[in-house]
Amino acid sequence: VEEIREMVDNDLGFQQAPLMCYSRTKTLLFISNDKKVIGCLIAEHIQWGYRVIEEKVPEISSENEKVIFERQKAWCCSTSPEPAICGISRIWVFSMMRRKKIASRMIECLRSNFIYGSYLSKEEIAFSDPTPDGKLFATQYCGTGQFLVYNFLNGQSRL
Repeated sequence: VEEIREMVDNDLGFQQAPLMCYSRTKTLLFISNDKKVIGCLIAEHIQWGYRVIEEKVPEISSENEKVIFERQKAWCCSTSPEPAICGISRIWVFSMMRRKKIASRMIECLRSNFIYGSYLSKEEIAFSDPTPDGKLFATQYCGTGQFLVYNFLNGQSRL
C-alpha cells in the first residue's frame, strides 16, 4: 500500500508527504479483473472543512471551453470552518480508466464504511487541495462547485 501511495503522490504532484496518523486513515484500492490497481482513495478523520467560493463562469458555448476555463481559473475558499467528518486526502484513478465512475464508486464505498453503522452525507466529506481535474470531479460528484476542502498537510488549518 505504501508503494502505491508513493506512486499516487508522484502522479498527483504531491511532494512526498507522509500521512499524519496511519491509525486514523482508510485506504481503498480499486482492483481490476486482471489484478491491477487502477484506483486509490485515502481518507482520514477530520473535524473541519472550508467551503469553496464559486466564481461565476462567463458565457461559454461549448462544454469543452467550460472544462478548459475550470482547469485554468484560480479558486479560493471561505475562512469560516464548517463541521466535516471525513477528509479525502487523495483520490486517484489510472489515466486510461478515468470517466468510468471508478472514483465515484470508491467514494460511495467510503461513505458506507468510514464509520461503522453510519452512511456519510456528501456534506460531511471534504477534499484536500484538489488538482484542477479533482476540482471538476468534486464539483460533479457533490453536485455543486461549493464543496468542502481542507489542507491535509497542515492538519485542520485553512488552505
